[in-house]
Amino acid sequence: MARLSNIIITTLNFLTTVLALAAIGTYIYLHFFHSNPTHCQRALERPVLAVGMTLLAVSLLGLIGSGLRVKGLLWAYLAVLAIIIMGWLVFSVFVLVVTNKGAGRAVSGFGFREYQVADYSHWLQKHVVNGKNWVEIRSCLVDANVCMGDNDVIYVKNGEGFLKDKLTPIQSGCCKPPTSCGFTPKNATYWEAPKPGPTTDSSDSDCKTWSNNQKKLCYNCNSCKAGVLANLRKEWRTFSITNAVILVLLLAIYMVACCAVHNNHHRHDHSSPKLTRAVGVRSSFP
Repeated sequence: MARLSNIIITTLNFLTTVLALAAIGTYIYLHFFHSNPTHCQRALERPVLAVGMTLLAVSLLGLIGSGLRVKGLLWAYLAVLAIIIMGWLVFSVFVLVVTNKGAGRAVSGFGFREYQVADYSHWLQKHVVNGKNWVEIRSCLVDANVCMGDNDVIYVKNGEGFLKDKLTPIQSGCCKPPTSCGFTPKNATYWEAPKPGPTTDSSDSDCKTWSNNQKKLCYNCNSCKAGVLANLRKEWRTFSITNAVILVLLLAIYMVACCAVHNNHHRHDHSSPKLTRAVGVRSSFP
């Protein structure tokens, strides 16, 4: 049993070591060899390096501790695993709490929704779409061309522009003016502003922020921030299932590591008396 648990821990940590080296290699490629990296790609460098270095350190603890049966390293590995499990559990609960609020408003006659920043948790508003962070997120949206090509929100038929029926939260918030503004799509890249009247919503600042410039569009709009929050909420809610699976795997690894520590300790205790008797027998002969 001791050998089996050691083999499992060694194998798992070998695999995570490979993943860690892959993450570090990705950082090296992005930082030193990637030509003209985007601002969004630059923003990923430090997190990727941090994950890679942390995973490598933990994996080496388990790999050396189980492979060479070093009890001290295995105990350190168990302690780090326990901290990771507790941290992951807290993070999973935190994700569910901060994404609890938020719902879009269905647009009559279309299959998409429009969103407002105020509908989401204060933490998301403060830490995701505040001034500094929003500049980076907006830059990523522009670099990713979320409103161009296959992501265009307008289709042209018989020379006229029509708004698509189904849009993602980001497309709904960032790639078009709010429907309350009364803009009319004329072609794939141009929206015509309405004449002032009772049907237009002049109180919405996004109506003035909107631009037909493909690099600006509604990226500076509050509706775009709300669309990003809606998309983030959806992805984090989906990721909560993955979180649960990862938590179960971490617990399974922790239990196997506990077995390895216990079995190695038990094996050492049983081998010590045998060694003592062997020494005693040898010493009885002249």
